Amino acid sequence: MKARENPFPRRAEIGHPSFPSMKPYPVLALFAAAFLPASIATAQFPSVSGNPNLGRIEVNGIAAKVNGRVITKNQVSFMLAPIYAQLAAQYPRRGPQFEKEFKQAKEHVIQELVDRQIILDEFKQIGASIKPQFVDQEVKRQIRELFNGSEEKFREELKRSRMTMTGYREMTREKMVVQAMRAEQFSDAPPPLPNEVREEYNRMKLEMRDTSKDRITFRKIFIPATDSDNPLSTPDTQLALAEDIASRISKGESFETLAKEFSKDAFADKGGRQDDVPRTDLSPEFASIIFDAEKGKTVGPLMDPVGFTIVEVISIKYGPAPPLSKVRDAIEAQVRKKKTSAQYERWIESRRKRAMIDIKI
Repeated sequence: MKARENPFPRRAEIGHPSFPSMKPYPVLALFAAAFLPASIATAQFPSVSGNPNLGRIEVNGIAAKVNGRVITKNQVSFMLAPIYAQLAAQYPRRGPQFEKEFKQAKEHVIQELVDRQIILDEFKQIGASIKPQFVDQEVKRQIRELFNGSEEKFREELKRSRMTMTGYREMTREKMVVQAMRAEQFSDAPPPLPNEVREEYNRMKLEMRDTSKDRITFRKIFIPATDSDNPLSTPDTQLALAEDIASRISKGESFETLAKEFSKDAFADKGGRQDDVPRTDLSPEFASIIFDAEKGKTVGPLMDPVGFTIVEVISIKYGPAPPLSKVRDAIEAQVRKKKTSAQYERWIESRRKRAMIDIKI
């Protein structure tokens, strides 16, 4: 079977930076409709989504009110976007597990925003502030970790969610306020012991690494959503083909052999193998999935608007972790947070009971 050029741009072929990298379908537009009332603008996902209304979005609206202050649906949307994109790729047919995980994520985000507003009200009462340079540093960290360091992709996502950079910086500042208030509220907690700091650093250092330096070697099979060699093909039949291939691999058939037979991309003749690919060449959502995958295991089929991808991770080289000396303050704060978690839950619950909370979605 003759290999054709994979619709994924080469920047590593699986997903130039937005898996779905071919993106005529904005990530936020796709996921927002899963919980926002239908209103304007439509963009249809392949029919395997099982939801003909997917893509209908509301420009903005009220997600919740806390003591009269509004939490917008755009705020919820922006925080949920990376989660939805990853879930949409992992569950091509959606289904109960997709719905369960997305519902849990939405509830968590809304609760986080509600609690944030409660704490912000207390922060204003004490007249404290967060220095702008610290906000700038945090925004840069988020661009690095959530968007593979691509400021262009970050700004594209802001535009899709109808959020300004000023608005995003304000959201970031508010999150930092919550962290500062929590630290202040429990500043009398027992100081972290040296062994506690070392243990927490060992647990967290992989998460704190420079992910922009991650690299991965894998095999890939790409099945397009429609096949020009088969005019009767549809996204549903192509997904069924991808699922059958994945099943055959799980039963012991050679990934390399199946890639040469079925994959429709530039690496098919090599058994789908791609060596030492930088994480920054992959979409953030795709990278999140495969860098968390167990080596030697098959992942997929993963879905995007032009097809389905099956991956076998061969090896991963993680970026360097910062030395403990540079992140000691953050590690100690994390240890304190764990020690005071039960106390904090009692404190925030007492504030929730006093607040006027109206959740609308």
